[in-house]
Amino acid sequence: MKKSTKRSVVAAAVAGTLTLAGPTTAQAGQNNATRSTEAACGAESGSSALLTIDYESGTLNSGLPDLTTTHATAGDASYVVPSGSGRAVAHKVTLGDPAYVSDGAPRSESATNDVHEGKFVVGDRQRYEFSVLLTDWKPFAPGDSENGDIIFQGKHAGGNQPSFYLMTKRNSIAFRSPILGLQATVVDDFRAHAGQWMHFRVDVGWTDDSTGFYRVSTRMPGETRYTLRTAFENVRTFHPVNPTTFGYLKWGLYRPGQTLEQGDVPTRVIHHDDIRVLDLPQP
Repeated sequence: MKKSTKRSVVAAAVAGTLTLAGPTTAQAGQNNATRSTEAACGAESGSSALLTIDYESGTLNSGLPDLTTTHATAGDASYVVPSGSGRAVAHKVTLGDPAYVSDGAPRSESATNDVHEGKFVVGDRQRYEFSVLLTDWKPFAPGDSENGDIIFQGKHAGGNQPSFYLMTKRNSIAFRSPILGLQATVVDDFRAHAGQWMHFRVDVGWTDDSTGFYRVSTRMPGETRYTLRTAFENVRTFHPVNPTTFGYLKWGLYRPGQTLEQGDVPTRVIHHDDIRVLDLPQP
């Protein structure tokens, strides 16, 4: 495994410590990791983030000149919205309208591909935190199209497939690593939380051998602590199909394979806020 040379300083502490209440590991190729029922990530520590995107600037790039904003051309494909006493970003996609198409697919996303602190390389051990609000989200009903919506990605550069993503699927939210064939539900039913902020945490050990990991935690409305929902240990997490040296984060709304003709919901809108990148301690 190659060692990261991206940063000369690694955070001395991480915001919270993972505690497992029971077995939550799975090897590559297994579809459903055993889920923790009571495990929780510890309270926030004073560790500083490498990158924080909170949209308090009121701009789509959150005051970061190199942050990539939506490539969709519709005027409301992405916009800043009030969120409590602060602000958040909204992404909107309407099927069948070319103004909501980006790079050949119905999507509207922001990305850190040009932000140094938002990139990851082999050898990094990082935590990604973000908050999501599903606004006016039509729930799934029997007979509806079962296509899902991707809401957050760890993406390899150079047109590669994502290392991982989180997606809405029917009325749940799932974590997937498509190349490794890994999948686990991390929110069983989001309908009770529609219109409320849900908080996610993804810890990743970035490796080009089988010593990496994915650990996914959530903090639902009304909860004060993060709960570990799934973990995949001893897996190869940095696995680009095409040669590349780094990956980056994407968030927003990506609706792969969805069309009006097959009965997919015409318009979806999602809000994101408090995207953070932190270094985890090196072993």
